[in-house]
This record gives sequence, structure tokens and C-alpha cells, in this order.
Amino acid sequence: MVKAIIFDFWGTLVENGVFPSPVRQVQMILGLEMPFHEYVVCFEEAFMVQGFDDLYEAFENVCNAFGIIPEKWRLDKLVGMWNRHKFYAKPFPETIKVLEGLKGRYKLVLLSNTDCFSVDELLDKYNLRNFFDSVILSYKEGKLKTNQELFKKALEGIGLSSEEVLMVGDSLESDIRAAEQAGIEAVLVDRRDRREYPQKIRTLEELEEVLLISNGQDNKTP
Repeated sequence: MVKAIIFDFWGTLVENGVFPSPVRQVQMILGLEMPFHEYVVCFEEAFMVQGFDDLYEAFENVCNAFGIIPEKWRLDKLVGMWNRHKFYAKPFPETIKVLEGLKGRYKLVLLSNTDCFSVDELLDKYNLRNFFDSVILSYKEGKLKTNQELFKKALEGIGLSSEEVLMVGDSLESDIRAAEQAGIEAVLVDRRDRREYPQKIRTLEELEEVLLISNGQDNKTP
């Protein structure tokens, strides 16, 4: 029986403030012609596993990770884009209502690969922090979700086993596959219905049906 839910943040609870996504825009600004799945691993390692004094320092570290000279015009463009992303990012329309419905019925954990500038700010801006029993952010932990230590910490923090927890996220690699490796059932949030996965939802409002089925209470049964 599911007793707790681990949520990803970006693309799951909160929509990016710019389009294409800020991570893809960084790749474009850097002029990196490499597969996205290879790029994003290096980017997250450079940007999301430590704290920085400011965005200029953070993006200088990203440039160095890819062997790119951190010229001022490029840094200005990266910082400006990321600040727009932070300013315009907001919860998806159903997010707060869904969290309100789950709070008290399940233990809720936020587990996110993120920089040190945005998630904490948005948690406070939209009063999301109080929904969660535990908040685990990659930049504070010094590791990404693909490191099983983060899921282990999440489970230890709520005192439950992997069989009692459900992971909800929009990334097949860092959310779904990582959760499966930890023995945790996962639900893919695929808002554009573009990817294949046995257990996926289009919006968070569909999560209730998944929980009913996971807990053997399918409301379609007479």
C-alpha cells in the first residue's frame, strides 16, 4: 500500500518560466551540438550539485565544464534567461489543489535536481513548502537523483520502505528509471503525451486514480 509520494519539482509540480526549457536554452546559448541526454548529465553536474554566490559564478562553472570560454556576452545571456525563467515559473493549474488533497493522507516528499537559486524561492513564493514532510534538493546534497543515496535518504526520512512509496516525475531517466532502480513504483507525468511508459498521467489530477489502483481500490470496480 502506498503511504508516501515523492514528487519531482520542475515539469511535475511547477512549469518552467521560459520555452524551450531553460536547460535546453543553455545548450543552445553554449552552441553545444551533442545529444541532449549526454549534455544534460554534464550540465546538471556542473550546475546543480553545489551552491554558488550568484548565477554568473554558476554559469562560469558550466562553461568550464564544457570547455567553453565564459565570455561576458554569453554569461549575460545565460543569466538573463535564467532570471526570466525564475520570474515566470509557476505551479501548474492543478498543483496546489492536488497537494491539498494528498496532504494528511500521504507523507509527501519533494526530491529535485535543481540549482541553488530557484526552487527555494518558488517554494516560499507560492507557499508550497508546508505541503512536504521532507524537501531534498540536489544542490544541498551534492548529488543528483540518479545517485541512489538520495532515494535512500528520502525513504529514511519518512521511515518507510520502497514498496510503500510512489515516485511522480516527468523525466524518464532521473525520475522514473532512478526510482525503479531504488525499488520504487513510478508514475510518469507526460503532459504532451509524447512518451511511452506503462504507468503515466497527463496531469496531476489523474494521480488519484493511480493511487486507487495501487492500493487495490479501483473505483471502477462495482
